[in-house]
Amino acid sequence: MGRLFGTNGVRGVANEELTPHLALDVSLAIGTFLGKGKTVAVGSDTRVSGSAIKSAVLSGLMATGHKVVDIGIIPTPGLQYFVKKHDEVFAGVMITASHNPPEYNGIKLIWTDGIEAPREVEEKVEEIYFRRAFNLVHWNEIGSLVNYPEAYHEYIEGVLSVVDTQAIREREFHVIVDVGNGAAYKTSPELLSRLNANVITLNAQPDGRFPGRMPEPTYENIKYLSDIVKEMGADFAVAHDGDADRAIFFDDKGRFIGGEYLLAMLSKYVIKQTGKRIVVTPVSSGRVVEDAVKSAGGEVIYTKVGSPIVARKMIELGDKVAIGGEENGGIIYPPHQYCRDGAMAIALVMEMISKTGKKLSQLYDELPKYYIIKTKVHVEDKEKMMKRAEEFLRGLEAREYITIDGIKAVFDDGWILVRPSGTEPIIRVFVEFNSEEKAKRTVEEVLSILKGE
Repeated sequence: MGRLFGTNGVRGVANEELTPHLALDVSLAIGTFLGKGKTVAVGSDTRVSGSAIKSAVLSGLMATGHKVVDIGIIPTPGLQYFVKKHDEVFAGVMITASHNPPEYNGIKLIWTDGIEAPREVEEKVEEIYFRRAFNLVHWNEIGSLVNYPEAYHEYIEGVLSVVDTQAIREREFHVIVDVGNGAAYKTSPELLSRLNANVITLNAQPDGRFPGRMPEPTYENIKYLSDIVKEMGADFAVAHDGDADRAIFFDDKGRFIGGEYLLAMLSKYVIKQTGKRIVVTPVSSGRVVEDAVKSAGGEVIYTKVGSPIVARKMIELGDKVAIGGEENGGIIYPPHQYCRDGAMAIALVMEMISKTGKKLSQLYDELPKYYIIKTKVHVEDKEKMMKRAEEFLRGLEAREYITIDGIKAVFDDGWILVRPSGTEPIIRVFVEFNSEEKAKRTVEEVLSILKGE
């Protein structure tokens, strides 16, 4: 048996790896696993291949006897909220490749609790797929298709329901939002307007070629926001990835706020507001998160990389969890839902600024600063590359080695993490040290070793 699902769904280059034929077979496998007679919601981001892939998925689900609700172009957390909110909706399928380049697309199965399907469910779907054991129903049992364009309004209402809207509206924010031609082209601007913000939108036309910038909101892709924030005198700028489950910020001084610094700030705020002490984050998060959480009297629980893994650990730990998230700008806020949510991150940042009475730059300045570098290496053989990485890191005699996900070498003044991507043919490298010079020198050394130079 092979494997279809990576860290976040089935992904590949559209019409090469992820063809409509593959999408149909995957949806037939999903529909067969679900049984028949279920209601399944389907959404997509703005990618050029989205309609072709979604059409195949709709066909497979109906052919296996399910009622399908097409909720259109919507952020992934919007589909997750829809599945969670509507008791009659058993599951969801999202057509997205999130932060991947425009030629990619993907199929993500959302389980009945609104979280990405657990691995054991994916394995059962994969078994059906590889055995071609599809259960096509009798002609008079074929499912139906309905459209539900109101879903994105419900999602916005859900975000608004868990923040102090009065405090935010009274603050009268000035915000720049860059939706990157992606799925949040309607939702985030409307959310900000509903919160009485003066909103400037960038790349707000839906376009799956992503002409404004690449979908991943890395510093290199969105650094132009720094000058715009300063020129416009905005409170902050925020940028989404393609399916808007992540949000990356620039403060009022035009400084880039790394994802771990965002999680650190919000963790301190939520712990103090709620008294809940636990923050859950993957092993790839920077040391600033643990520093901030400990300063607020809390505790960090580490997991493997992957937002579904973080979310399910949060559920397992229960009411003691304040917040969770990843170093890439993915924030998981339990009062709303257990998944990364870019719009929720925006609203929560606005509440934090409003309730603390501090600018985002002031909150950022309160955090200790480390120098972290995140990069990646394209590879043909991930297993071979990871063996080379482990041999190198084991030879450094680190204080501690963590093998929750890849291999992380921890030193007194920093750490190095090398791990394989679950969605692309790449190895990700994270290096963090107290010294910028040492961080740069170390990442060059690691990359040189990995490339065999």
